Amino acid sequence: MKENRITRCFAKAKAENRPVFVAYLTTGYPTPARSEAEVDRLLGGGGADVIELGVPFSDPFADGAVIRAAAYRALEQGVTLADVIELAGRVRSRHPEAVIVVFSYYNVIHSMGVDRFAAAAAAAGVDAVLAVDLPLEERDELLSPLRGRGLTMVPLIAPATPADRIRKIAEGLEDSFLYAITVNGVTGARESLPPELAGRLDAIRAAVPQPVVAGFGISSRAQGEKLVAGHADGYVIGSAIVKALGGEI
Repeated sequence: MKENRITRCFAKAKAENRPVFVAYLTTGYPTPARSEAEVDRLLGGGGADVIELGVPFSDPFADGAVIRAAAYRALEQGVTLADVIELAGRVRSRHPEAVIVVFSYYNVIHSMGVDRFAAAAAAAGVDAVLAVDLPLEERDELLSPLRGRGLTMVPLIAPATPADRIRKIAEGLEDSFLYAITVNGVTGARESLPPELAGRLDAIRAAVPQPVVAGFGISSRAQGEKLVAGHADGYVIGSAIVKALGGEI
């Protein structure tokens, strides 16, 4: 397996006997300057190991009300995929070992052009791309250009994905991690998560060699750490961060 910032990140957390904290925010919300400052806070004293830079999109069908509203506000301010990549470059210069993931709907990447996107992301120091709506059967059109530039992808695992398909999704992404969706439906912080989730995470980990992180619905670091203890390698917090940053959403 090729070593990169992702593999080093998870190895370090494992050695420290703790889960990896993945933080998501919508780039440009509530303002470009505020979101950039929040990235620095999260990667500094905020304790985040991985930052997911959400690309604003006009039809974020997988997202709940908080992230949808944030995306619309960012778009109103003219935030584009190019702006997200430029931000990634500035973040990389200040946080050389942080893992940076561009989190986007594929339409936005396709509109830029996958080769142009891959080149720009690599130049900015991005580690991986998570394309929400790009299924396994079609992902090579993005993965191949990314691989040509030294980047990888973070695949999503849905709650009902069977073990044989999980193994296929994981194949070829040994230098990345898997994002296990914890709930059916859209993103958004929840007070409780499904009781069968622990067993589901155990089954995913048993099926693949990569680290597994749990995301969707996690409202705090305390909840995330309790959720994944012994069942996953990390957790994602998104909507709760976006809501706290914006205040009025």
